Amino acid sequence: MNVESLVPIQPNPNIPEFGPGDTIRVHFRITEGGRERVQVFEGTVLRIQRGGPSATFTVRRISHGVGVERTFPLYSPRIEKVEVVRRGRVRRARLYYLRERIGRAAKVKERTAGSGRGMAFNLGAAEAAEAPEA
Repeated sequence: MNVESLVPIQPNPNIPEFGPGDTIRVHFRITEGGRERVQVFEGTVLRIQRGGPSATFTVRRISHGVGVERTFPLYSPRIEKVEVVRRGRVRRARLYYLRERIGRAAKVKERTAGSGRGMAFNLGAAEAAEAPEA
């Protein structure tokens, strides 16, 4: 018997599909003193740890010249929403090598329509109409 069969997963509809290399903005509800507020954390996704109800993802950003990483539970009810700011084009599932890089070396190339992962995204109605049909 495993935990996945005992604990039902409640997917959050406010969390879109994202992957390593994507820059996301996480709106996370925190409690300070006796009141709650929403804290926004924006950065690059370093990894996604799948595993049923205990799935997590790690986001890294540079704050005042210091690298800050935060790991969020994927199915946490404290996550208000996740916005994908830009899609990154990477060839690894774990981007730990970004920890040693500084400045422009830590940049992740942006994924454009038709490149990477076999997904077509950002194709609006106007661009889709212009695309040649085979």
